[in-house]
Amino acid sequence: MLNKLRNFSKGKLAGVLVGIIIIPFVFWGMGSVFSGGNTNSIAKINNHNVSTQDFADFVNNSKISTDVIKENINNNILEQLLTQLVSISLIDLEINKLNFSFSDLILAKKIKKQESFLNENNNFSRTKYEKFLLEKNISSVEFEENVRNNELKKKLFTYISGGIKSPFFLVNKTYKEQFKRVEIDYIDLKSIYINKNEIDLDDLKKHIDDNKEKFLVEKTDISIIKLTPEILSGETEFTENFFSKIDDIDDLIANNNDINEISKKYNLKVKTFEEYYPGDNNEPLLNEIYKERNNKVRGLLDKNDFFLLYEIKNLKKILPSLGNKDYYEMVKNDLFEISKYEVHKELLTKIQKKEFTQLDFSNLSEGSIKNLKISSIKDTTNFTLDSVKIIYSLGLNSFSLISDDNNNVYIVKIKNIYENNLNKNNKENKMFTDQTNINLRDNLYNSYDILLNEKYKIEVNEKTLERMKNYFR
Repeated sequence: MLNKLRNFSKGKLAGVLVGIIIIPFVFWGMGSVFSGGNTNSIAKINNHNVSTQDFADFVNNSKISTDVIKENINNNILEQLLTQLVSISLIDLEINKLNFSFSDLILAKKIKKQESFLNENNNFSRTKYEKFLLEKNISSVEFEENVRNNELKKKLFTYISGGIKSPFFLVNKTYKEQFKRVEIDYIDLKSIYINKNEIDLDDLKKHIDDNKEKFLVEKTDISIIKLTPEILSGETEFTENFFSKIDDIDDLIANNNDINEISKKYNLKVKTFEEYYPGDNNEPLLNEIYKERNNKVRGLLDKNDFFLLYEIKNLKKILPSLGNKDYYEMVKNDLFEISKYEVHKELLTKIQKKEFTQLDFSNLSEGSIKNLKISSIKDTTNFTLDSVKIIYSLGLNSFSLISDDNNNVYIVKIKNIYENNLNKNNKENKMFTDQTNINLRDNLYNSYDILLNEKYKIEVNEKTLERMKNYFR
């Protein structure tokens, strides 16, 4: 993952949360690794201590509010921040060991050449520089230290991967991987799914019995009173008197008066719908109230032409009847999707175990094998980009499952692979050389990542970390 640290070389300041994109150290579940008395150290990288003050400063500089930390204290936010600090410290240790330096003179030249600090004559403007510092709320010392650190990190990554030049055979390999043509045979798996329309009632009942919790629906009693000027105040217009009564009703709701008490006070008629569930009665107003069943027991809805007083009670979970058309379709679709999943799982397992054969492929087809030539790894005419990438990663006579943009699933066999070599004089030669260089650098960064994991022992003082958690709690 160290390759992602190359972002430092693109001008990002050290305030970026670099730990997430460096080496993923796991700090929980390690137990206490420090003996008593070492309470000022929250982590250790070999013999280098990361103090609680270092961590406190890092948290403060992260600009994450105390409230956000409190809200996420149980979601390991402090562990994540500590991971970032340790990762930064580890990279700094590497820079120091390699004796990289960046002098004040070079730093000054670097800053004075930044385009955002130049005036109309392309000369460094002290005014622009100071305005930038004020806008970013950062001191010149902090900013210059950030620039220096970024340049040192850039040196580190240049040190790791500098001088890479890909041989032509690797460049040619990159070209062939992307622009080879692949001929495939494929089968739409719709032909082997169960017929949704032929699923019988007994299968649906068994599916419900096996998955009762999944198919329970919530039904509730909903009581409503429609409030208009005529009903509430005997008037034909929306007057101050009407709205005064609405305010009074709102106060009664806030004081936990139920709908029957309110109806008696104002001599209003209550209408109740027992065991309401949208699948049974698709009433827009009741559906709107139903959505509030887990939030508010009662309330007022402003519907422009009237107000609606509602109350929700007797919420319970039940299994609806399969006579309910929407419920019937939901259960049937669920059973169908599960059967599809099982088909895909069985096929994929056989393919991964190399137990799926040409005979199996032919038996699935029932004469419906289709043939297609894919022109490049970017050819998404028939299948998704991820599926095409899978196809291009396979060898001759290999099998796999792929899909299209409509989530239809197919089983595919690689029938032929047609490759052409890259001409050294091709104008696209540089593009493929650059891509190959990037791949080589990524491999080097991965190797360096492994080296660092072997080179540095990371320990965390769990007791100290817990004390800091308690502080935020």
